[in-house]
Amino acid sequence: MSSIEEIKKVRMEKLKSLQDAGLLAYPAKTKRTHSIIEALKSFNKLAKSGAELCLAGRIMALRGHGGATFLDVDDGSGKIQGLIKEDKVGEKGYQFFINHFDIGDFIEIKGVLLKTKRGEQTVEATDYAMLAKSLLPLPEKWHGLQDEEEKLRKRYLDILFNPEVKETIKKRAVFWNSMREFLIERGFLEVETPVLEVTTGGADARPFITHHNALDLDVYLRISIGELWQKRLMVAGFEKTFEIGRVFRNEGMDAEHLQDYTAMEFYWAYADYEKGMEFVEEMYKYVIKKTFGTLKFKIKGFDVDFGKKWEKYDYCSTISKYTKVNILEASLPEMEKVLNKLGVIYDKKGFNITRAIDNLWKYCRKNIGGPGFLINVPVFMEPLAKRMEKNPKLVQRFQVIIGGSENGKGFSELNDPIDQAERFAEQQKLRETGDQEAQMFDHDFVEALEYGMPPTCGFGVSERLFSFLMDKPARETQIFPLMKPK
Repeated sequence: MSSIEEIKKVRMEKLKSLQDAGLLAYPAKTKRTHSIIEALKSFNKLAKSGAELCLAGRIMALRGHGGATFLDVDDGSGKIQGLIKEDKVGEKGYQFFINHFDIGDFIEIKGVLLKTKRGEQTVEATDYAMLAKSLLPLPEKWHGLQDEEEKLRKRYLDILFNPEVKETIKKRAVFWNSMREFLIERGFLEVETPVLEVTTGGADARPFITHHNALDLDVYLRISIGELWQKRLMVAGFEKTFEIGRVFRNEGMDAEHLQDYTAMEFYWAYADYEKGMEFVEEMYKYVIKKTFGTLKFKIKGFDVDFGKKWEKYDYCSTISKYTKVNILEASLPEMEKVLNKLGVIYDKKGFNITRAIDNLWKYCRKNIGGPGFLINVPVFMEPLAKRMEKNPKLVQRFQVIIGGSENGKGFSELNDPIDQAERFAEQQKLRETGDQEAQMFDHDFVEALEYGMPPTCGFGVSERLFSFLMDKPARETQIFPLMKPK
């Protein structure tokens, strides 16, 4: 029997002893009067009054000294020292505590506040009760969970013992809430669009497929935050909408990519991509400063200052600069030759010139620290963006470049139904030749455009931005990342 199994066996015996004594090991109610942080903030006043209060929390440490036991109690808001003394709770009550309570248990302590001779803020018990008996031992401080996979698998322990992880979760909430706050203050309406779709749209990605039993129909989990739905809202007369929600992409997993993650997309009628760039730069600065209190970061080895003037990077020129390839003239075999020479590993299934150029760009982007905007992308790379009026071979698209990667994308939305239908048709041909990331032909969306959609700027950003600002792998900044079962 392992040591953990032995500990569990002993604790199960303590649990039975509690129950045999007619006590609840997992009561539903607590008599708690204050959170620990509240008690600490008003400590002197409460201690001086001598009034009894009731605190509750998890036992994080136990220290015995003759007829007294000191314990550290943490309720999530703060930590305080508890004191169980034989002369206060009685010999029987003291022995009961010694025999039944362990590190990890949740306890309720009724008593008065005082300072020990060492000046330690303490709640001295006149009574106590079990709130939840723990059957498995907590790791000792942080020495018990060193394996990275184990930390993510038992994330609750990672959070419990690692203040940095808890702080990341709090920052994550501030990140999304400040983005929501920024958009709402500027007149954007928060909406919800379907997660299950009969046709995926709004991105180049491989979807998850599931079955809808009631309709006896295979459906897809969305790969964008309702791009084609929010554009329908532009058709319907809304001027500014946004959504924050989950996206699902059945693709590879690495430090930057996840299959189930949070993202935001906004749509802004009567605005173009140039207005979009100004707006996005302002939004990023607002959200980043609100979340982190600074605009200067070290990201992927780059010193990134969001407060400086953001640059603009030309797509074709940047690829030419780092690879010597003219993507508007080079053939697919020529591009493959360069990719192989550069040591770029790529998926050869459904490989085409669009994927070749995308892989060339991904090789180049790792050299750019940002912050800045990638612009002037060829039309065949973006089936949902409006063409440049002066150069129809390019589209009005912009991508935020930070730390050698894309951290947000937007464009002047294509609202010409004929052009959109033609581009969907080209994407459908790519799908039929094996490109599973090419977009599907959404006939209903084209029909919506035929009723007329105003000039619109759309933009989307995922939680990758947050992970880059934290300078951590993406799954480490999720609260509960998906893990393969043992």
